[in-house]
Amino acid sequence: MTGGDSARAVKVMLVDDSIIIRSLLARMLRESPDIDIVGMAANGQEAVEKCAAMPPDVILLDLEMPVMDGLSAIPHLQRVAPQARIILCSAQSEKGADVTLRGLSLGASDFILKPSALTGPENKNRFREQLLERIHHMASPARKPAAPGRVMQPFALSPRASTAIPRPSILAIGSSTGGPNALSLFFRTIRRPPVPIVITQHMPKTFTRILADQLAKCGDTPCVEAEDGMAVAGGCAYVAPGDRHIQFRHDGGSLLIRLSDDPPENFCRPAVDPMLRSLTDIYGDKVLAVIFTGMGADGLEGCRRLVAAGGHVLAQDEASAVVWGMPGAVAKAGLCSYVDNVGNIAKKVQQVMDQP
Repeated sequence: MTGGDSARAVKVMLVDDSIIIRSLLARMLRESPDIDIVGMAANGQEAVEKCAAMPPDVILLDLEMPVMDGLSAIPHLQRVAPQARIILCSAQSEKGADVTLRGLSLGASDFILKPSALTGPENKNRFREQLLERIHHMASPARKPAAPGRVMQPFALSPRASTAIPRPSILAIGSSTGGPNALSLFFRTIRRPPVPIVITQHMPKTFTRILADQLAKCGDTPCVEAEDGMAVAGGCAYVAPGDRHIQFRHDGGSLLIRLSDDPPENFCRPAVDPMLRSLTDIYGDKVLAVIFTGMGADGLEGCRRLVAAGGHVLAQDEASAVVWGMPGAVAKAGLCSYVDNVGNIAKKVQQVMDQP
């Protein structure tokens, strides 16, 4: 069953009721020499039993299965394999998006669209690339020593970190892997702000609308999926829709949303960088940016431009991030005025918003 010979190989458990999907995933993963498939299961109950006997680093979990479905299995898997990261295999449908976001709220770290949900000539290769990328990023934090022995990567705060952060005209948030849970906690913690909040979360179509609906229920801040030409209002939040960059333009005294089909940036659409560029061009130092957990470095160049214009950046710390890629990139570049966990970032933002 093993696909990797190294003792440091990432141990993966495949959970899907379809033998075809299990076989497809297994063939893809066995092509990677540093992945070891330690087990397969056809339902959640079987997965719990096998994970208890052989705890993996990463669990690829289908959501719709007989006997015990994926949602029901998540808390049991967390109990028997607490260090394992769970990646959900999702269908790109309204039902699939809703169930996936519920799974993320239960503690799954990330999701990937099933091969049948992907289109285009690069279907198989792109899916395999996405799968391997997620597994390797997920395995890294799962295999680090538990705190307090965990060694954090060094970074230095921005030279402007000692200066007071003025109340901004707009709050911009970027996130990816682990972002839905970070966003939910943020909105549960912060009171409705006097300024608009705009959000770029790396997600496909359908998922972003359901994410906006869920965030609207987390606190007292209304949240919607952004639409082209929509006017931005203080005290409301707007989520960039899947497969569209969110940008902005002034029309008289109103700030309007402009959705773009420009090419992906940092392999993402929507991407954080175009959102931050657009806001910096309009508001300059009156933008406050927050970068939450996520793979890659999307947002780095946008934050660099914002800080050069006099704005401020807050970022999630390594200890609380599912993946410290995006926040780590801005922190290690010395762009951040503040780095902490999501709850404390929300409190910091609240302090800034409460200023006259």
